[in-house]
Amino acid sequence: MTLRHAVLAALIHGEASGYELAKRFDGGVANFWQTKPQQLYVELARLHQEGLVGATEVAQQSRPTKRVYALTMLGTAALTEFAADSMRPTTLRDDLTVAVQCADVVEPAVLVRHLNRRADEARTKLDRLRRTEKEILAGRTEAEFVRVTGHLGPYLTCRRGIQHEADTARWCEWAVELLRARGAHGAGAGRPGPGD
Repeated sequence: MTLRHAVLAALIHGEASGYELAKRFDGGVANFWQTKPQQLYVELARLHQEGLVGATEVAQQSRPTKRVYALTMLGTAALTEFAADSMRPTTLRDDLTVAVQCADVVEPAVLVRHLNRRADEARTKLDRLRRTEKEILAGRTEAEFVRVTGHLGPYLTCRRGIQHEADTARWCEWAVELLRARGAHGAGAGRPGPGD
C-alpha cells in the first residue's frame, strides 16, 4: 500500500480540505497508516494532477479560501483495483520488540521503562479510538449500526485499531510482569556466561 491509497480511502465518505483530511487521519486512518500533514498536502496535489481527486475552492467569511478535495470516478476505480489486488502480509518493524528480544543482556529496568511508556501510549490511543467508536455508533448497537450505515469502513478500521492498541497494552503489561518476576528471583540481566 502507498500513501495514495490511504488518502483516497479517507475520501470515500465525502469531500474534505487538507486540514479536515489530516483530522480524519488522526481519528481513523492513523490506525493503519502514519503520515505528516505536509505529506498529505503533497499527495493531494499529486492525486489532483493525476485526476484521482477533484478540487474545489470554497470561500469562507473572515478566513482564507479553502480547497476541498473529493474522489473522482477515476479515484474510485483506483481504490477498487487496489482492494481487489492481492494483499501482502503486514511486516512488523518495531524498535521496542527488538529491544525486548535483548532482555537477557539489557538491564530490566530499562525495558520496563520502555514497556510502561508504550503501554501508556496504547491506552491513550485506545481511549481516543473508543470515543471515535461511540461517535460512529451514536447510541446504536453494533447490529443496528450495521443494518443502516453507509459508512461501515471507518467502523471496521476503528475496531481494528481498538483491538491492536488493547493487545499492545496487554502485551506490555505482561512483559513488565515477567521482567519484574525474573528480577525478584535474582536472574537479572547479564552477559552470556561461559558455555552459554
